[in-house]
Amino acid sequence: MAENDEDNNVGRFNVSSKFWRVLLMIAAVFLIFAGPTYISYLLFNILNVNYVASVVSGFALFIVGLLLMWFLIRKKIIT
Repeated sequence: MAENDEDNNVGRFNVSSKFWRVLLMIAAVFLIFAGPTYISYLLFNILNVNYVASVVSGFALFIVGLLLMWFLIRKKIIT
């Protein structure tokens, strides 16, 4: 476990590579900003999902984005 923390390896992924750092950062930012706004709008207005369900799913995506950002900061992948 200590080797994984030092090398920034998570499973099979080497998250210290530039590709994975950029991809995970874009995913976290997308989930934080687009999750509660655009995804809720898409679900409610275009796919005709219940309003409460669309807001709850947007909030869930926001929380996932925050957790991903917290993971990236904790592992010192982004500074």
